[in-house]
Amino acid sequence: MKSLKIDHYTAQRVIQSVDVPLWLGYDNKHVGVGDILQIIDKVDPQDPKSWQPLGTRGVRSVVEKRLVDLTPDEMNEAFGMRSQQDVVAFLQKHLGPQASDQTAITLAYLEEPREQDVSNDEEHQPVIKSGGGIELKVFADGGSRGNPGPSASGYVVMSMADEVLERGGVYLGVTTNNQAEYRALKLALEAAMRHQARTVHVYMDSMLVVNQMKGVFKVKNRDLWPIHDAVKELLTQFKQVNFTHVPRELNKDADRAVNEALDDALKHNHPQTE
Repeated sequence: MKSLKIDHYTAQRVIQSVDVPLWLGYDNKHVGVGDILQIIDKVDPQDPKSWQPLGTRGVRSVVEKRLVDLTPDEMNEAFGMRSQQDVVAFLQKHLGPQASDQTAITLAYLEEPREQDVSNDEEHQPVIKSGGGIELKVFADGGSRGNPGPSASGYVVMSMADEVLERGGVYLGVTTNNQAEYRALKLALEAAMRHQARTVHVYMDSMLVVNQMKGVFKVKNRDLWPIHDAVKELLTQFKQVNFTHVPRELNKDADRAVNEALDDALKHNHPQTE
């Protein structure tokens, strides 16, 4: 049996669906049709002690295509990005500057889980800490109608078992879209603190905010410096915070909270606030 080590966000999707193509890169071994894979969730890629086995899956097909031949949907499923340029930048970070739109991308599709693969052995079950416990996940989103214009931030706090613990939307007045995104992140982390979280998995569809929080992008806009610093200070209150970029369609609950807050504020002529 081979092990397939994948990031936390992708691992959760793989366990829930067979239609998620896996990009075979990083530290994964060669994978072929018919192989049985032990799915390993790299909760914290930098801390092997946090990695968790989530069960086994068989490989039903393996497809190799050039990046330029992938559809936007395939790129979105495999990398969480629809832009070919963004995927090239991602590949260059992990494969080196030689990566381009001509790079061969190998995708694996998995079979449905088999009954005999389901184990009751606690040692092989994913560790789930929920209901206001230690490990939570948050979805955050911000929006501006005008950029700058009337803006709002929304967030959802969930247990690792997908139980919604808190959901909120806040009208901000006139700000930019990026300011609203950062404010949403701050609100989400503050909510996670209220639920006594020590480890937080953050999901946002703002590639700018995610990459700035990871240190991949510099914060060049001076208007974002104060809120960025405030968020960085909040991070010191947690044991661990992971940031993952997700496509907009996987951030619908937080987006809905944004639009509800905006619609309510504009409907009632809400005064412009910070």
